[in-house]
Amino acid sequence: MYQNRRTFIKQSGLMMAGISFYGLSACSDGVSNNSNNANTAAIDSTTTAANSKELFFKISLAQWSLHKAIFDGQLDPLDFPAYTKNTFGIDAVEYVNQFYKDNIGKEGYLREWKKRADDAGVHSLLIMVDGEGNLGDLDADARRQAVDNHKKWLEAAQYLGCHSIRVNAAGEGSPEEVAAAAAEGLAALGDLAAPMNLNVIVENHGGYSSNGQWLAGVIQNAGKDNVGTLPDFGNFCIERDDDGNCINEYDRYKGVEELMPFAKAVSAKTNDFDEAGNEKNTDFTKMMKIVKEHGYTGYVGIEYEGSDLSEEAGIMATKELLIRTGQSIE
Repeated sequence: MYQNRRTFIKQSGLMMAGISFYGLSACSDGVSNNSNNANTAAIDSTTTAANSKELFFKISLAQWSLHKAIFDGQLDPLDFPAYTKNTFGIDAVEYVNQFYKDNIGKEGYLREWKKRADDAGVHSLLIMVDGEGNLGDLDADARRQAVDNHKKWLEAAQYLGCHSIRVNAAGEGSPEEVAAAAAEGLAALGDLAAPMNLNVIVENHGGYSSNGQWLAGVIQNAGKDNVGTLPDFGNFCIERDDDGNCINEYDRYKGVEELMPFAKAVSAKTNDFDEAGNEKNTDFTKMMKIVKEHGYTGYVGIEYEGSDLSEEAGIMATKELLIRTGQSIE
């Protein structure tokens, strides 16, 4: 599968226009932590960043960018930190809970998880948590259960040295009803997280949460300093039809503008690139200017979800785009 995608990349215009040589060298056949090409890619990437204008932000990698490799069994989730460092020259990661949920309760698993990251010299930033119930459930008992379900991920995040868990503000009901319930659920989870020195951050992630104004209001009503947002550049579809096509999409620039005052992390979503290496759906210069104008200097996480490029090439193309864009903004 990776070889076919690599062949495609070599034949595309992106080769000549948008992705540097070191980005292409990272597109190895399969996933290997010991690849010479991968190690060369990391060294060249670090050198490139060091010899150019300093960025106002730092770059991390969201684990979902490699979900195909993980689902296919080509990458052990525990190897994700080392693979990220060795292949992409990135030393900070964002985990996805579904890759660990079957093992999180096993003796020694969390200890091994932390050891792998520490041995690789990689910073664990956050865990993206899904499938643990709706924090905006209108039923109070179900909402309390959802809060309780998230506790194990708070404990894991604290042990790993993360600053946050990413959760969803979801529920069934009117916008006003779900907003009130979500604010209550998030406040309760924020109270659990506070003694652990952790944040609870909400991503625009479909449904009402993809309405920037709605989500900003929920965060304000939660009223907790450690409850904030993770603005995602691309998740602004509020409603889809039965075929999965978006029929109600919120303005992504307006949405990020509304969510940035509460941001404790940022997700640079990419899907498709043009021949110049720019994201076709998002103007990264416009978006990153919004990020900078709000005084944000933390991590911007790469989250590649495209299919034309391999996961490795998509990640490198996104990194290249972030560096190029960041250096161009005064």
